[in-house]
Amino acid sequence: MFPPPEPEPSGYLWAFTPFFTLGFGTPFTFLYAAARRRSAGHGLTAAGYGGALALVFTLVNVGVPALDVLGGFLLMLLWIGGTVHTLAVRPSVFPPTTPPNRMNQHAVQVAKYRRALREEARALVAEDPALAHELRIGRPDLPRAYDDGGLIDVNNAAPQALATLPGMTDELVARVVKRRRAQGGFVSAEELALDVDYPADALPKLAEYAIFLP
Repeated sequence: MFPPPEPEPSGYLWAFTPFFTLGFGTPFTFLYAAARRRSAGHGLTAAGYGGALALVFTLVNVGVPALDVLGGFLLMLLWIGGTVHTLAVRPSVFPPTTPPNRMNQHAVQVAKYRRALREEARALVAEDPALAHELRIGRPDLPRAYDDGGLIDVNNAAPQALATLPGMTDELVARVVKRRRAQGGFVSAEELALDVDYPADALPKLAEYAIFLP
């Protein structure tokens, strides 16, 4: 899995704008959200809060005590309710992002882990070929539970699996399959390269992923 994405710090400043402005900034907060995300929904929300703020000014300027109380209640909603609302929608307005360098670090870790799996599987192949067969090491074409890190058993894997090896072409796969049927399997990457005219420059990559079980 990729490392947890990090939220934008500016998202928290945005979310607390209604609180710091005592509710007067709530409509403008959602107007910014509408522009940032190009969201009609946030635009309608901004319009609703703007209408509520306009109503607050209207009520408190009438000079009637009861309407002053109502205006104060509406302003409280803009203050507290607006803050709660912005905190709730902040993840969608400021979606978290994973820094590219952390993604690269994770990719390196995964590659090293896969290499370690291949080394472990190779050791098992050398120590106990029968068990390697039972675990289906190098056989991605078969159902299995053992993770060998991407190894391919050149002597037993199906053609579609052979085709995933570095440097393999359809023609080379056909040669490998023909050679296996006629003379049996290979014992090394060097023998394979010699017998099927595998490109020498791709041999190091082949050796990284190929195994040769009897």
